[in-house]
Amino acid sequence: MPEKNIPHVVILGGGFAGLRCARALRGVPVRITLIDRSNHHLFQPLLYQVATASLSPSDIASPIRSILKRQKNLEVWMGEAVDVDVERRVVLLRDGEVPYDYLVVATGVTHAYFGRDDWAPHAPGLKTVDDALEIRRRFLLAFETAEREADEAARRRLLTFVIVGAGPTGVELAGAMAEIARQVMPREFRSIDTTTARILLVEGADRVLPGYAPSLSAKARRQLERLGVEVRTGARVTEIEEGAVWIGDERIEAGNVFWAAGVAASPLGARLGAEVDRAGRVKVAPDLSVPGHPEVFVAGDLAAVEQGGRPVPGVAPAAMQMGRHVARAIRADLEGRPRPVFRYFDKGSLATIGRAAAVAEIAGLKLSGLVAWLVWVFVHILYLIGFRNRLVVMVQWAWAYLMYQRGVRLITGDRTVQLREPRVVPGLRRPAGEARRRACGSAHRSSRTAAGSPRRSRARARGSRRRSWWRTFPAERSASP
Repeated sequence: MPEKNIPHVVILGGGFAGLRCARALRGVPVRITLIDRSNHHLFQPLLYQVATASLSPSDIASPIRSILKRQKNLEVWMGEAVDVDVERRVVLLRDGEVPYDYLVVATGVTHAYFGRDDWAPHAPGLKTVDDALEIRRRFLLAFETAEREADEAARRRLLTFVIVGAGPTGVELAGAMAEIARQVMPREFRSIDTTTARILLVEGADRVLPGYAPSLSAKARRQLERLGVEVRTGARVTEIEEGAVWIGDERIEAGNVFWAAGVAASPLGARLGAEVDRAGRVKVAPDLSVPGHPEVFVAGDLAAVEQGGRPVPGVAPAAMQMGRHVARAIRADLEGRPRPVFRYFDKGSLATIGRAAAVAEIAGLKLSGLVAWLVWVFVHILYLIGFRNRLVVMVQWAWAYLMYQRGVRLITGDRTVQLREPRVVPGLRRPAGEARRRACGSAHRSSRTAAGSPRRSRARARGSRRRSWWRTFPAERSASP
C-alpha cells in the first residue's frame, strides 16, 4: 500500500503497555511511531534494587531501539509530549507535532505528595533510574558521613531512615535497607555499628500491603520486624522538613526520608477531554478507548478500569495485557470486525521483603517465606527484557544470596560529606603552621642522632633477619650456586 494510505499509529510511552502494543502490531499494515522522553525501557518492579545497591541500572533497562530493531513498521522517537489535540488528531511535542490515525497513550504515573509538593526535595520517590540513583546516593552517603561524625546525636539522626508508604515499593525498600545495614555493612565500618541503623516504615492504613489479604499483611509485618524494621501503621506524616519528619504531633529526627506513599497520573491524561478519577487516571470505555474518541486509547497505569466492581491494579501484568488488547482492537478495526472488550486476567500479587522472605497471592493460594520468595525470583527473571539482563540479574542474586554482598554500592553525584562535629582520630592530630614544621624537623633530627635514619634502621633490621635466617641452613647455603 502507498505509505499515505497506511494508518499511522502513535504510541506515547515505552513502558510495559506501550512496548507490548508496539510488539503486538508487528506485521499489521500500519506505520508506528513510538515516542518516549527516555531512550530505554525500564523494568520498574526491580527499580528498588538499584536504589538499594543490588543491581545497576543497565541490569533492568534496555534501549528501546535495540528491543524493537527488527520491527520494520516501527520508528522510535525520543521526545516529550506536552499536549494532544484530539479534534485535529495531532500530538504536540515540546519541539514539534505528530499527526495520528490511532493514538495510544501509555505515559504512566508519577509521585503524588497529596498537595505538598514542597516535600519532594526532602523525600524523593522511586519511579525512574535517576530517582533510584538519588536514593542510593543518600542512603550510602549517610553511613559514610556517620563514620566521620563525632557527635552521637548527629550519628543517630544520620542513621535514621523513614520510608513513607507500606505498599510493595515501601516494603521492599525497607527490607532491603535493613538487610544491607545488618548483614552486609557491619564488618566494613570501624567507628559505627551499622546494625543500629533505624529503618522506620510508616503507613496511614491499618496494615502493611493494604492491597493484599490480611493474613499476608500480618506475615509481611512479622518478616519486616525480624529484619529490624520498625513498622508503624495507622500513622500519617504531617510534615517533612530538612533533617526531620513529623508523624502526627511527634517529631522524629531523620537523616533521610523516602517517599512510597502515592502516585498521580501523567498530566497528559487530563488533556484528552475525558473524565478522570481522583488520581488523574482516565476513565476509559470497555475497549480501552476514550469515550467520544474511538481512535484514542489509554493503557497501563494511566487507565482507570474496573472489573467485577474492583479496579484493575496498576501492575506490570495488567499494563502488558492492556497493550496487547489495544493492538487487537486496532487490528479488528482494520479487518472490519467489532472490537473485543478488555478482560483482565489476574496473575496474582508478589512482594519481597528480604532474603528468602516474601509474600505471594496466586490463583487463590497464599504463600509466604522461602516458597513465595522463589516464586518472586522466577517471575521477575521471566519478565525481564533480554537474555543478557536475565543472566546478569540471576548471577547477581545468587552471589548476594550466597555471599551476603551487594556489589553496586557506588556513590555517584554530589558526594559532599557534611559533618556537625568532625571526628579526630587519636595520633593523627598535628600542630599547624611553622610550629608543625619545627616540631617535625626537631623530631627528625633527634631520631637521626639517636639511631640514624629510620629508613636505614629498618633496612638494617631486615638485613639482620635475612642473615640470621640464612645461617640456619648451612647445607643449602653451600649447595647454592
